[in-house]
Amino acid sequence: MPRHVLVSMLLAIGQVPLAAASLADDFKPKAPETAFSGKLRPDILGISTESNAESARAIFDSLFKGRTDTKTDIQQQKFGGASYVAALNFTLPAGSKQNGEMLSTSFSSPASANRAYFVARNLTFAPDQQPSKADMIKEIMGKYGVPTIVGDQHLYYIYRKGSIMSVGGKYKEATAIEAIGKPLDPRAAVKLNGDTVRGSCVAVVKRAQTKAKEPGAMLTEAKGANCDGVLSVQLVPGTQADRVGIAQFTLLDVKQLVSAAAIDSAALAAGPSESAMPKGSAPKL
Repeated sequence: MPRHVLVSMLLAIGQVPLAAASLADDFKPKAPETAFSGKLRPDILGISTESNAESARAIFDSLFKGRTDTKTDIQQQKFGGASYVAALNFTLPAGSKQNGEMLSTSFSSPASANRAYFVARNLTFAPDQQPSKADMIKEIMGKYGVPTIVGDQHLYYIYRKGSIMSVGGKYKEATAIEAIGKPLDPRAAVKLNGDTVRGSCVAVVKRAQTKAKEPGAMLTEAKGANCDGVLSVQLVPGTQADRVGIAQFTLLDVKQLVSAAAIDSAALAAGPSESAMPKGSAPKL
């Protein structure tokens, strides 16, 4: 049996540690720059953009431990001849009495430390388990703080220069509840972009949710984005207007994506690190 087939099979049933399967020893890892630091390091279920594929896999496994109805998709790619985990997708199907959940994370190459630059969580609530919009907003703001802008069923946290941006109006829970069902305030959007002609971070994170989660597919827009990172939370109304049917959390580290691409390009140009070269010597003749 070909080795790559065996590795894929063992990964699927959890019998090989993720690090062992990455085969990424040819490059000396270099951590990319990130939009987040210190206390302002948002996470989704404990997975932040500081997480790598191995640590994220451990969190996913613990969350779904004992479940037999989950689907796991582990995607590998090649980098300089080495295989690494590029994406993890875990799915728990929704039912009439069961909440559904989807977790998705995309990672940079081994050269840029295999860091998560995109993390998403989709929750689909069973009809009789839909939380109130007020409770969800309270929980979101309790965890992530005051959002930059609220509207169009979203709370957006826009990060620039190590902090969450403000466009003048400081939301409280009551004002966020009132604003979320309305269109985004165009005056706030203008303030968000300022005098620059760079791309809207709201648009960038929306497109990231639908595009292939690969650095190459997202790099051009990331370079043109007018922010360093975005956390987006969408609350889709449920069976009643004050209830939430679907909650979608998306974390995108724009700065890390751009930095990782530069590191990867330099690593490929330089070739394998010296430590990865064979160290044998000629035998005595």
